[in-house]
Amino acid sequence: MTITRRDFLLGSTAAAVGLSATPVLAGSRDVSCIFLTLVGGPSQLDTWDPKPNAPSEVRGPFRPIQTRIPGVHFTELFPKMAAHADRFTTVRSMHHTAAPIHETGLQLMQTGRLQEEGREAPHFGAVLSAKKGTGGVEPNVLLPGPIGFTGVNAGHGQTAGSLGIAHEPVQVSFNVSQDPLRAIYGHSEFGDNCLRAARLIERGTRFVTVNMFQTVYDTITWDCHAAGGSLRSELSHYPAIASSFDSAYIALLEDLMQRGLLENTLVVATGEFGRTTYLNRDGGRDHWPGVWTMLLAGAGFTGGEVYGSSDNLGGEPKDMPVDPAKMARLIGKTLQLDL
Repeated sequence: MTITRRDFLLGSTAAAVGLSATPVLAGSRDVSCIFLTLVGGPSQLDTWDPKPNAPSEVRGPFRPIQTRIPGVHFTELFPKMAAHADRFTTVRSMHHTAAPIHETGLQLMQTGRLQEEGREAPHFGAVLSAKKGTGGVEPNVLLPGPIGFTGVNAGHGQTAGSLGIAHEPVQVSFNVSQDPLRAIYGHSEFGDNCLRAARLIERGTRFVTVNMFQTVYDTITWDCHAAGGSLRSELSHYPAIASSFDSAYIALLEDLMQRGLLENTLVVATGEFGRTTYLNRDGGRDHWPGVWTMLLAGAGFTGGEVYGSSDNLGGEPKDMPVDPAKMARLIGKTLQLDL
């Protein structure tokens, strides 16, 4: 089965964004998922969609580097991802039109829709748990724990909603300090949780959500816009965060591939929105759901593809826009769910 651009744009049964993928779909094999939630909203311009020809007040402080894909650049913060860009698909045209706050973006990206009258739609993992059952192991795991307060008293899209307590994500903790691959994952909390996710998938867990951060307050996260206080106001913390992600993400893909698990495991990495094109007066970027970048790997997605693009300033989709509802349908088809 060959997937075309038209298939994806029409929200077909394609299981992959990859333009020439042979997806793992319907039939004998079940697909699991690791969903990396990059809480805080990474800046597309300072990560995987730099604009080297834009004005300096748009470009930001990080220089672009060539990836393994000819003509495709990431910022210098992601050397490992640049060297292994043939292992994942980069979607540069994600966007949504809801309020530019963490809560709406997190709901949309993990359920496909906004909560209504205070009631959350079920998280993707809860839907999978309800349809596929436990199989004797935890079907739906959340690492390291739920997202806390992020500015507004609203849900984050990580509950079972109307499906009930039986399908709520469970939290598990086990020691990975002696795992021989721990150093490759980067010796960070996020790296340890990515390693745990891989081991959970190996033992039969069907859906693992990894929250890179559990709040945006009093800690270093992808958030980068507030004028002081308990939120970061510029981009000086991005190198440390990016280094953690760069190591853990590539280690996760390699680990799953070496164990024969990547073919049947969808790996999603996304924030809840992007960032404004122009740096603000404090040197940071404000919330911006107009466009951002998502990463997809495994389960038939063709590595080395870039799907869609943003405009010259990195503020809006230029072509092939992808909204959360469309992405939810795609994830649903991949996991054989009705989302």
